[in-house]
Amino acid sequence: MELERAKKYLEKGVDGNGGMFENFMMQGLGLLLDSIERGRVLCSMKVPVRLLNPGNTFHGGATTSLVDLIGSAVILTYGLTSTGVSVEITLSLLDAAFANEEIEIEGRALRIGKTVAVVNVEFRKKSTAKIFAQARHTKYLHLPPPPPVQTK
Repeated sequence: MELERAKKYLEKGVDGNGGMFENFMMQGLGLLLDSIERGRVLCSMKVPVRLLNPGNTFHGGATTSLVDLIGSAVILTYGLTSTGVSVEITLSLLDAAFANEEIEIEGRALRIGKTVAVVNVEFRKKSTAKIFAQARHTKYLHLPPPPPVQTK
């Protein structure tokens, strides 16, 4: 069940209809879900021209948005009802990816606790397996409200 929810999140947004962010990012992106299991999501795609920066390489902002998207999907593989709120995203851009280059994006849970989740997201060139970006995504997880206090 939790894997289906994570898959649906990547394909259509949390509610299945897609929110503004998911529609903006996913429309025409060509993101393919290659593998999903508890604590791990692997996707692939060709870098679309619309996500290039002025230097004609994969835009760092688009990379960061994908960290948020993939990191959130990894959290959903644990059966949580919410992906939480981003506290920190640390991104290291190690190399460049170019238009139409095939890439892999792998998210792995480092820790899913009661209130904090930490996910590592790695971007690799599919042809060489060379890492061109690596990120750590930390999210605060919402706790359900406590039950109401019964008074007599």
